[in-house]
Amino acid sequence: MADLIKLIGLIREIRDEAGTCKRCGSCQAVCPVYAQTGLESDVARGKLTLLEGLEQEMFKNPKGVLKRLDRCLSCGSCVVNCPRNVNVLEIFIKSRVAIMDFTGLSMVKKIILRWGLSYPRRFDYFIKSVSLVQKLFMKPAGNKSGTFCVRQFFPFFRDRHFFPLANLQKYGKAEPLNPSSEQNRSIFSKTSAPYNHKKELKVAFFSGCVIRKLLPGIARASMDALIFNNVKVVSSDREGCCGFPAIMAGDRVTFNRLVQYNLAKFESLKFDYLVTSCATCTFAIKKIWPMMAKDSRINLERVVALAEKTIDINQFLVLKGELKEIKKEDKEPVIVTYHDPCHLKKSLGIAKEPRKVICANKNYILKEMENADRCCGFGGSFNLKNYSLSSRIGVEKQRDIRATGCGIVASGCPACIMQISDFVSKAQEEIIVKHPVEVYMS
Repeated sequence: MADLIKLIGLIREIRDEAGTCKRCGSCQAVCPVYAQTGLESDVARGKLTLLEGLEQEMFKNPKGVLKRLDRCLSCGSCVVNCPRNVNVLEIFIKSRVAIMDFTGLSMVKKIILRWGLSYPRRFDYFIKSVSLVQKLFMKPAGNKSGTFCVRQFFPFFRDRHFFPLANLQKYGKAEPLNPSSEQNRSIFSKTSAPYNHKKELKVAFFSGCVIRKLLPGIARASMDALIFNNVKVVSSDREGCCGFPAIMAGDRVTFNRLVQYNLAKFESLKFDYLVTSCATCTFAIKKIWPMMAKDSRINLERVVALAEKTIDINQFLVLKGELKEIKKEDKEPVIVTYHDPCHLKKSLGIAKEPRKVICANKNYILKEMENADRCCGFGGSFNLKNYSLSSRIGVEKQRDIRATGCGIVASGCPACIMQISDFVSKAQEEIIVKHPVEVYMS
């Protein structure tokens, strides 16, 4: 009975919040999905109209409501352009939770989320096992991007170019580098400034699932950049997922488990800031954790305390660190363009800092692309469920990148890096996709 009362309260809260939308159409002008389809049901105001009647729709056609919600990139374009400040993302997340509380998760989602993602150690072992046999069904795409494609006989992901799983046996927890060691001395020789131990901040590093399991080079570059800028780095053994995939699937149970797991892991460490190199992880910990903690048994004070310490690595290096410049070598500078991740610019207001990180390496020249902050079309599960639509948005981004004549495109979001790499690779572009800290430390 208590759960039913809680569900009814959540549905009424959603209805009231959705009712604040006045259907002005501001979201229509900026929605990347609507730009491709022209369907009213794909724009925020169309979904909000449906959610005003969620009490009735929940019983009539909950799967239909969920299908409409799933055709959303969660990019936040509608939120930052709404004249009434309607928090569309929050409404959609709570709506997914309400629907899943009512209908329950499918068996597939239960296996992936509650059996796997909920338990970081188990999930790591599973990914490690798959990584050992992945060469049986994939092969290199054969270009600079470092992506792979499936072998002809494998039926899944046939249209995609993607990154292989990292070998977790080689990449375990992130270890701080020793700036005095032989293997790392080259990092510090890139600048004339000596390594200074006097102004040392201590940070914990949260790598995130995509970086740890697909793009570990970002974690290593992040470690290099932090220590290079006089920052002491500590990390938690076997951190868990930030929980964003779970909450976007409406799985409150898995989300709460992961929040509690990570709180316990990081609260045991002493640090000044929790630094992440993933735009979505930063957004999740700073915004989604406190939002959902209000409606759960998780201690809100503990969540807020960690959220306030959490910061994107680009912002940290520029605002909290010293951001040492890397001197120019005797060679032609490489043109770099930058794509603004939605969760970094639209949700957290971080745009100048990644560009400053790139420009701190004098071997690169930043050249802006058209529509740098337009969504790349990934959107997590949106890409899996709506790949054709995701591709149309991704191809537009790839064309904007090509027009700059760049050799490298950078982005502060691993998911954006995956999406852009897919289309750059398939177009056979001689362009490498990197994180700003990888550009900075290269």
